[in-house]
Amino acid sequence: MAPDTMAPHGTMPPIDESLLRSLTPEVLAALVRRGADFAAAEDAVQDALVEAVRVWPADPPRDPKGWLVTVAWRKFLDAARADTARRRREDRVEEEPAPGAVPGADDTLQLYFLCAHPSLTPASAVALTLRAVGGLTTRQIARAYLVPEATMAQRVSRAKRTVSGVRLDRPGDVATVLRVLYLVFNEGYSGDVDLAAEAIRLTRQLAARVDHPEAAGLLALMLLHHARRPARTDPDGCLVPLAAQDRTRWDTSAIAEGIGILQRALARDRLGEFQAQAAIAALHADAPTAEETDWPQIVEWYDELVRLTDSPVVRLNRAVAVGEADGPRAGLAALAALDDTLPRHTAAAAYLHERAGDVETAARLFAEAAHRATNLAERDHLTRQAARLRAHRPAGQRGTDHPGG
Repeated sequence: MAPDTMAPHGTMPPIDESLLRSLTPEVLAALVRRGADFAAAEDAVQDALVEAVRVWPADPPRDPKGWLVTVAWRKFLDAARADTARRRREDRVEEEPAPGAVPGADDTLQLYFLCAHPSLTPASAVALTLRAVGGLTTRQIARAYLVPEATMAQRVSRAKRTVSGVRLDRPGDVATVLRVLYLVFNEGYSGDVDLAAEAIRLTRQLAARVDHPEAAGLLALMLLHHARRPARTDPDGCLVPLAAQDRTRWDTSAIAEGIGILQRALARDRLGEFQAQAAIAALHADAPTAEETDWPQIVEWYDELVRLTDSPVVRLNRAVAVGEADGPRAGLAALAALDDTLPRHTAAAAYLHERAGDVETAARLFAEAAHRATNLAERDHLTRQAARLRAHRPAGQRGTDHPGG
């Protein structure tokens, strides 16, 4: 993709990388629609993007998408003709079809379904979505996932080979696409790519293309969670629990947009998992202070989530919410009915025990939870909570971050 450079006086301006990224899925979809194999088409599009970086600063095209489609199709034809193993395909692609309008929305949506194909592992589906629909380079994806570029290149290549022969002659599964985008969002930020922001961009694009309330629900959920991001860490990079966050640092415009999108989705009376999660996030975002959070209503929304998903993790989050609404003993009772090997079960128990005044048990459980944590920031946070209680210092922060927040 385009290099990140500044244009000194008298030099050519840098290429608009955001434009290239937005056009990538449309150009790829156009090649696939013309009959190109997905893997070969994706390679051709990448070659066309490299050519655009070289040519456009000096000679910008009047029709960027048309230019990219034309160059990518020629790259595809050149590669097909040069590959002796694909001679039978040459008969089909030898004549370039006449340029014409391409229904970009339908074609781009097809790419979403292709990249979220059930034959792919979740990791491969995420990588392929970021590459084919998001327009990220393999190097950018590798940096975001903190893996070597060669490793990510192999993952993307295997994914492309897997879906190359897939025909999408039936409607795709929107739920699978949404799940992949949710996985992208949960990766957050690392390296030079903000995957949370990228997931929001792609989900916004999808929500505009499908008439599905859960697409709107996921977009609302992402916006509401992302709005709290500036307050989630302190200047030293340490996690700040939800109850202790500086709410003046929350992005109020993102909160307002997320709540508006959620209200319109809920009005359609087709409740789904992401809408229910977004409703919980909206209640947190709408509370002026932690103490004013409407915990009884949050418990009601967790009851809806349990009904929709019957997820053990949702039940754990509900137990913590019960502890806030009805007191820590009620929360511990709800927690006792769950599998204690669940992720964050020990941390939730530590939080509720501290709320109940059992500091010694809470300190022990915080230390145990820190030992089990797989995330470094969470491990450091839990270790600090254990140390704070063991030193008998007053609680400056209220336990662990509420798992549902």
